[in-house]
Formats: sequence, C-alpha cells, structure tokens
Amino acid sequence: MKNQEKFNQEEFNLEEIRKKAVEQFRSGQSLYGKDGAFGPMLKSFLEAALEAELDFHLDGEERQAGNRKNGKVNKRLQTSDGPLNIETSRDRNGTFEPELVKKRETVLADTLESKIIGMYGLGMSLRDISSHLKELYDADISHTTLSLITDRVIPVIKEWQSRPLEPVYCIVWMDAMHYKVKEEGRIVSRAVYHILGINTEGRKDLLGMYVSESEGANFWLSVLSDLRNRGVSDMLIACIDNLNGFSEAIETVFPKVEVQSCIVHQIRNSLKYVASKDQKPFLADLKEVYRASTQEQAEQQLDVLTEKWGKKYPLVTHSWRNNWHKLSTYFKYDPAIRKLIYTTNTIEGFHRQVRKVTKTKGAFTSDMALLKLVYLAYRNIQKKWTQPLQNWSLTVSQLAIWFKGRLTLPL
Repeated sequence: MKNQEKFNQEEFNLEEIRKKAVEQFRSGQSLYGKDGAFGPMLKSFLEAALEAELDFHLDGEERQAGNRKNGKVNKRLQTSDGPLNIETSRDRNGTFEPELVKKRETVLADTLESKIIGMYGLGMSLRDISSHLKELYDADISHTTLSLITDRVIPVIKEWQSRPLEPVYCIVWMDAMHYKVKEEGRIVSRAVYHILGINTEGRKDLLGMYVSESEGANFWLSVLSDLRNRGVSDMLIACIDNLNGFSEAIETVFPKVEVQSCIVHQIRNSLKYVASKDQKPFLADLKEVYRASTQEQAEQQLDVLTEKWGKKYPLVTHSWRNNWHKLSTYFKYDPAIRKLIYTTNTIEGFHRQVRKVTKTKGAFTSDMALLKLVYLAYRNIQKKWTQPLQNWSLTVSQLAIWFKGRLTLPL
C-alpha cells in the first residue's frame, strides 16, 4: 500500500497532461515515450510497482537473513512508444528477481518484440531493423538484443516441429530448398526439407521442416519416420521429384502410398541431354506422351517417341521407360486430381514465396538462423491457407472411392 500511495500522491498537473495528450493524439505522436504526455505517469507506475515487488521479496526469511535494500540504478527501457528511463531498486544479496521488468530486460513492450520478429520474418536484416526502430520509436536496440529477441521464436519452432499430426493426408508434396550456411569459418550447403500436405478437409498444412547437410533418400527416410511417430498413419498420394531412392524410402514407411514423380522435373532432366536444335521437336513429341488422355494412349506415344529418338538419345528414352511406373500414376485419376499431382508445383509455389524473404541473405550464420527465417516466412504464408482447395468436396469423394477403406468421410 505504501508504494501505491506514493504513486497516487505523485504531483501531476492533470489539466496540462490532458491538453498535451489530446494534442499528441491528434498529431499521431507517442503518448508514452520520452516526451509523451503519459510518460511521467508510466515511469512513476513502473517504479512504484517495482518498489512494491522488492518490499514483498524482503519480507520474512530474506530480511531475517540480513538482506535489505541497496540503493537504486538507472535503467533505460525501449518501448513501442520510444525510450523510457526508470529507477529500479536493488537488494544487497542480489536475490531479487522482479517480474514486471526483469533483470537485463531492455525491451519492455511485447508489441515492440512482435514488431521486431515480424520485420525479421519479412527478410529485413538486423541492421535494417535497428535503423527502422530508431526512426520510428527513437529506440536504440543493439544487434545482440535484436538477435536475442528473434531467438525467442526457437522454442516455438521446436514445439511446432514436434506437434501431433492428423492420421491421414490425402496428398503430400515433398521437396527441399538449398542454402548456404557459415560453419567454423567455412561456407557449407544446407538442405531444408519441407512436407506440404492436404488433409481430409482439403486444407494445406506444412507437416514438417528439417535442415540437413544435403538432400538424400536416407534423410528423407528419417523425415518420414518422424511423421509416423507424430501420428501420421497413412498418406494416399505422394508427389516427389526424381531423387534416386526417394520413392523406395517413402514406401518403406508408408507401403500403401501411391507415388507420383514430377513430370516437369523429368522433362527438365531429359532436355539436359538433348541437343538444342532437337529440343523443340523432341518436346513436341514428348507432350503427346504426358498429355495423353489415358495411360494406354500415353504408352503408345512413348513407343513412338522411343522409335523416333531412341537411337539418338537412348539415355533419355530409357529414363522415361525405367521411371514410367512412377511417372504414370496420375493417369488413373480424373483431370482435377491429375492437375494437383502430376507436378510438384504446389510445394514449389510455396518455396517461391519463401525465397522472396530469404533471397537477400548470402550465407546464414547458423542452421538455426536459417530455420528461424524460413519458419517465420512460412508463418506469414500460411495465414492465407484458410479455405479448402477449390472443388475439394468433389475431389475427396473421388479419392474415397479410389482409396476405399483408407479414407473415411463424415456424412
């Protein structure tokens, strides 16, 4: 009560404060910053509240142990309304841990912290964030403090990475992004693995995000095992690139899955081995294969392609034949499902949005720095994932027929 009375009895000219507050409010100025109308009131409130916390701490055993007040120290706080200087009391034994303004805490407002994390998630550098805060709030926040603030998202990431998942996902796309990271004075490559799924309600969900030294089937196997451990018991269709051993890794963990290799990846890889003068006619013949109405027609066109180009480009035609069982999965479905699964465009579109945020970074300082920014970019992107896919009710009813017994729809 003593400190509350101290705060209540503080000499404020309320009429002057009112006039100044109205003037600053109308002009858009800060009310709580260094020159704000309410600044002195906020300062007095914080100091009185901290004094009350210390008084409570020094009751009982602490005082019997000889602990007592030991003067005051000045502290500069950064708030969303600008800097604020306060005096905080301390105790002789150093056991006092205030709750309102913690020791070594220099950023008071959660809103300012959320602004910092938000700007970081948009790809702004710590230098740019510092300059921006100085301009807007007259807040001098060091790079070290900014880094510590962005680190507060790390427990959130870890919790998100281990969260339980739904038992069944209708369609899952898997792909990796590649970045550079500094490690022990060297620049090394890192792969960020993403699994993007569509649940039974037709909504997108990023099931997982993992960082590894490089993309490979062995690591994908550990990723898929993690999905199963987090509750995924089945996935109906998996859309992947043409990484060697990838489909086998998927089928090891989810043996009933239908694997569809990306047609676009296969085309790109094929054209690498076709002379530039032949690429246009070769691609025209290839379109007759992957754009066929039925699998039977596609296989007939593949025979035509092989007969015409097989002797000149045997590596290419052999690749199509060897991978045909993975490339032709989509033919069994209707056009709406085919459009979703014959390429990895869905996850590549997600990656393009992430790249818009990360493109300004040369090399990340650590794996966690990379993971922080990619996660924050995802968090902004997923805000738009509020509606099911277009015509999903028709699509899922067809999937329920194809995967009878594995996909149960609520009636």
